[in-house]
Amino acid sequence: MAPVPYRVRSRIVESPDSATLCLTPVGAAVRAPEPGEFMMLYAFGVGEAAISISGDPTVTDGSITHTVRAVGKVSSALRDAEPGTIVGVRGPFGTTWGLDAAAGRDLVMVAGGVGLCPLRPAVLGALAQRARYRKLTLIVGARSRADFVFAAQLEKWAQDPQIELHVTVDVPVQGWRGEVGLVTEPLRRLTLDPDHTTAFLCGPEPMLRFGADALVAKGIAARDIRVSLERNMQCGIGWCGHCQLGPLLLCRDGPVVGYDLAGPLLRVKEL
Repeated sequence: MAPVPYRVRSRIVESPDSATLCLTPVGAAVRAPEPGEFMMLYAFGVGEAAISISGDPTVTDGSITHTVRAVGKVSSALRDAEPGTIVGVRGPFGTTWGLDAAAGRDLVMVAGGVGLCPLRPAVLGALAQRARYRKLTLIVGARSRADFVFAAQLEKWAQDPQIELHVTVDVPVQGWRGEVGLVTEPLRRLTLDPDHTTAFLCGPEPMLRFGADALVAKGIAARDIRVSLERNMQCGIGWCGHCQLGPLLLCRDGPVVGYDLAGPLLRVKEL
């Protein structure tokens, strides 16, 4: 429960409300996180928040990377932390995307808005071991062009023959030549092999439901669809109960959960 001090090594502004922080340990380092896990980050004098890992899992220098969207006092303080700032780190916590279990299969990854942040380590991990997987498809959606995170990397992936990339916006602006509409539109157009496809989805809950249901309609089993869920995580270890979703405590049983389990829970409005 005690945070470990880390120093902000670099800060990159990703969008009007998001920035990527690279943190390095002041002393002893925490365990290297895996794609899908999260950390509890402490802004001293402000508070603590659960932030997903967004860095490259192949980096082994002891640093950890988070992309923080400002939605409240704690996340705003973390988003605005300049290089040299000390923050507290606990973790890593939670479940992973399960990249190893998806070896030998097609991978379909769907990100809505800042949902690309928790998915980015999975994309980078799959590209680093590209021979382990069959077809790799990434669909990324945002409200507008200005809302995309990792814009430069998206441009790089668009030119990479190892990955099929679809980028779509809800509201096009002059000069936009990409796709327009929700992420479910390119998803429905995909030709998939239902028996050999694993899907990872991260974004707003309506997007998760509609995206996962579109995949189920294509014959993909709900157990082969993994979604990253978000609730109010305050302890990270299943003690406080703030992140409860039905029988789940998402800091312990999530955030990445199979849609066979998550789907029925997401349809209950009270949850």
